Amino acid sequence: MLRFIFLIFLLLPVCQLKAKAASDSLQAGAAKYDITPRSFPVSMTGSFQDRKAQSAHDPLHARALVLKSGDTSIAFVVCDICLISREIFDAAKQQASLKTGIPASNMLTSATHTHTAPTSVPLAQCHPSPEYVQFLTEGIAQSIVNAHARLEPAQIAWGVAQEPAEVNNRRWYVKEGEIQPNPFGKMTDKVRMNPPRGSDILIKPAGPIDPAISFLSVQTAEGRPLALLANYSLHYVGGIPPNQLSADYFGEFARQIKKRLGGDETFVGIMSNGTSGDINNYNFREPRPRAAAFERVIAVASVIADKTYDAVKDLKYRSDAEIVLQERTLDLGIRKPDQGELEYAKKLLAAAKDPDRLTTNEVYARETVNIDKGPGTVNIKLQALRIGELGIVAIPCEVFAEIGLEIKQKSPLKPTFVIALANGYNGYLPTPEQHVLQGYETWRSSWSYLEVDASTKINQQIFQMLNQISD
Repeated sequence: MLRFIFLIFLLLPVCQLKAKAASDSLQAGAAKYDITPRSFPVSMTGSFQDRKAQSAHDPLHARALVLKSGDTSIAFVVCDICLISREIFDAAKQQASLKTGIPASNMLTSATHTHTAPTSVPLAQCHPSPEYVQFLTEGIAQSIVNAHARLEPAQIAWGVAQEPAEVNNRRWYVKEGEIQPNPFGKMTDKVRMNPPRGSDILIKPAGPIDPAISFLSVQTAEGRPLALLANYSLHYVGGIPPNQLSADYFGEFARQIKKRLGGDETFVGIMSNGTSGDINNYNFREPRPRAAAFERVIAVASVIADKTYDAVKDLKYRSDAEIVLQERTLDLGIRKPDQGELEYAKKLLAAAKDPDRLTTNEVYARETVNIDKGPGTVNIKLQALRIGELGIVAIPCEVFAEIGLEIKQKSPLKPTFVIALANGYNGYLPTPEQHVLQGYETWRSSWSYLEVDASTKINQQIFQMLNQISD
């Protein structure tokens, strides 16, 4: 009897170590929630005029991935919406946190920026339905809840592929005389957004591209594909018929990567938007032949899925990655109009023929007046997280490519990628140098209002966070 008790005593520490190792091993769960409107017509964001969608070509989803390592759980959600406010995301996080126990600060939520999605935030002349905003908020929360409920032992791997042919900087230096007055009546722009393709007026792009396809691949402990979270710095593709909703290439990528990996119905493919504030899919050097509706969406998604699969298929997976996340807020200034700009704007609005359907210049005039009346600062939310040696950054803006490239280069975590339009929406984020060049992405409005030095201040915080979580 004493010998039996002695053996139990010797084995007890071993059993405890095994139990601890099991509890610290990675778990993962993934789910998608259909956020397609249940009734039509609906307002669509992505234009100065309010377009009405009459149907959906393909479903829109909130795609969620929950990871747990030890006592730390995190949730990713990527939504097939053009942009989502911090208020919506915060409300969804609180709902999900109450049901899952995951801290709201450990949730990274973002929008894809498809331009064929329901309006969720008042912008230009587009106005959301309160009923849809509530539905979207609940859908984001439920996607996290569902993913959390599916947690199971898992293993992960990550990597980077390259595809430079599908991304192009859309801001160009052009020949003298080829830039029109901006909406504020000034001839001060030095670059032009989306100039004519294949034209002899082109000189050179005003910024770089980021060709990287970064990804985090997740399998069950038995090797069944569970989810893949990708990131590519491409604004969107387009070529979608008027009056139709679509998840654009983001949704098509999710479907195609599922096929290539052999995922079953529980697999969730996710494409997040990277630093694409000045990037689109047009090769401005060459004219593009006309394409059928969705032809380019499918073609781009196919190329990106192929490149991703080629990089994924030979990876070695692990189940012991530590997860560390840090969240901060930052107050930034808002660019205000001077007195001359304000008087010009008021004069335009006074002469407007139809206040309910303003011209582009009149829209900017109204934006000028509203910003003048509004607050002088805004509080934004930033996140940086580490999964093993992988770094992920979240910024609530349409971030210029060169900002993302700097983060990737200087980050102590290799690789690192940036999820843009994350945890809120604070408009375009050009560099101070790009502000000097002016152009569409810098024109003061509710989609471009942060102070000129905003990117510098954001990156200072990001590098501090990355250095701290990498220790």
